[in-house]
Amino acid sequence: MKRKLIAAVGVAGMVIGLAACGGSDSKGGTADKASDAKELTVWLTVDAQNNWPELVKAADDAIVAKHPGITIKHEYYGWPDKNAKLDAVLATDKAPDVVEMGNSEMIGYMSTGAFSELDASKFENSATWLDALKQSVTYEGKTYGVPYYAGGRVGTWRKDIAAEVGVTAAPKTWAEYTSALDKIQAAKGDKFSALYQPSPDWYAAMSYVYDAGGSIAKKDGDKWKGNLSSPESLKGLTQYKDLLDKYMHADKTKDESDRPVVFGQGNSAAIFAAGWEGATAADPKSDKVGGLKDKLENFVQPGPNGKNLPVFLGGSDLAVPSKSKAKDVAAEWINVFTGAQGQKGLIGKGNLPNNKTDLAPLKADPKTTVSATAAESSWFVPTAVGWGQIEKGKVLQTMLQEIGTGKKSVADAAKAADAEIDKVINTK
Repeated sequence: MKRKLIAAVGVAGMVIGLAACGGSDSKGGTADKASDAKELTVWLTVDAQNNWPELVKAADDAIVAKHPGITIKHEYYGWPDKNAKLDAVLATDKAPDVVEMGNSEMIGYMSTGAFSELDASKFENSATWLDALKQSVTYEGKTYGVPYYAGGRVGTWRKDIAAEVGVTAAPKTWAEYTSALDKIQAAKGDKFSALYQPSPDWYAAMSYVYDAGGSIAKKDGDKWKGNLSSPESLKGLTQYKDLLDKYMHADKTKDESDRPVVFGQGNSAAIFAAGWEGATAADPKSDKVGGLKDKLENFVQPGPNGKNLPVFLGGSDLAVPSKSKAKDVAAEWINVFTGAQGQKGLIGKGNLPNNKTDLAPLKADPKTTVSATAAESSWFVPTAVGWGQIEKGKVLQTMLQEIGTGKKSVADAAKAADAEIDKVINTK
C-alpha cells in the first residue's frame, strides 16, 4: 500500500495516553499496579516494520517508561505466512503477547478461545469504533481484540475520459454514475471497459448485496444460514451482474489481484477498489497512459438504492492470545499503540482511523474527504465459526465468476453458494 510519510508521533504524547488508562481486571484491561511481567512479545506484519516503525518504538518507549526493566521483543511477518506460524506457536507455551490479525481472520480464533476477552472500555475511543471494525473484534457479545487501522474502497475514474463525453464532475448519484458510464462505453466501443470490475471480486459484489438489504448469511436462532438466495441479496447480485454485462469487457474469469496494473494500461475508465489502487495504477511502473496521476479522480461510490454504497473496511486488529503470560501489559501496549496519539500517526501514513471521532475531521479535509465519507457506511462478514472455511473455499468467488461469465443464472449460482455456505458456516 502506498502511504505518505510524516514525522514520528512523540513519545511524550503516548506516555500521556498510557497514564490516562484505568485499572486491571480479568479481561486484560490496562493496569495501574506494577506488572511482574519482564518480557513482552509483539507480532506485527511487515506493514508496521516498513511504514511506521517510529510509531511502534513510541509505544514501546511508553511501556518501558511505566514498567522499567521490561524487555519488548518484536517479530514481523508477511500476510501469506502469518496464520500457519501463529497456529503452530499457539499449540505451545510460547505464544506471543500481542498479535496482529486481518479483521476477517479474527472470527476463527475468537470462536475457539485462542484470544483473551478484553474490556473494550479500557481502550481509547472504543465507544466510537467504526461499526465494521467493532464487529470484527466481537464474538457472541464479547470483545476479543482492538481495531488497529482500516482502509476503505472508493470509486476512481479517468476524469479526462469523462470530460471527453461531456462529464465534468464526479458522480454523486447512481443515475449520474451510470449515465456517465453509458456515454463512455458508447464512445469507446466494446473492446474498452467503461468500468473494470473483475467478476470474482466479492468485496465489491457484496457491497451491492448489502446495499440492497441482503447479506452473505444470517443468524437463525443459534445457527447461521446462507442468505444469498434471499430476494434482497438476489436484487444486489442482479445489479452487480448488470454492471458486468454493460461495462466490463475484459476477461471475466480474472480476479482483482492485478487491477491496478490493468487500470494503468489505459483500457478502462473507472474502478471501484481499495483507495490505494488508483495511486498504484498511476505509479510509473504501471502507468502506460502517461501522466495518469493527474488524470485520476476519487469519489464516494454511489449505490443503486439511493445511498452511498456500503464498503468493506479492510484492515487489522490486535489481539492478546489466551496463552500470553503478560496479558495486562499486552493490553496496555495495544491501548498506547491504537490510542489517540497512535491513530494520529497512522492517519498521517494514509490509513483510516479505527474510530468515528478521528474520522470526522478527515471528512472536512479535501485530501481525505472521499475516503472518510466512504468509510461511514460499511459492512462486515458474518461472525460465524466457519467463516474461514468459506473464504478458504472461495465460495463467493466461484459464485461470482459463474454469474459474471453466464455459466449460471444469478438465482442458480446464489442457491449453489448458499448450499456450500450451509455445509461449513457452523463448523469450527
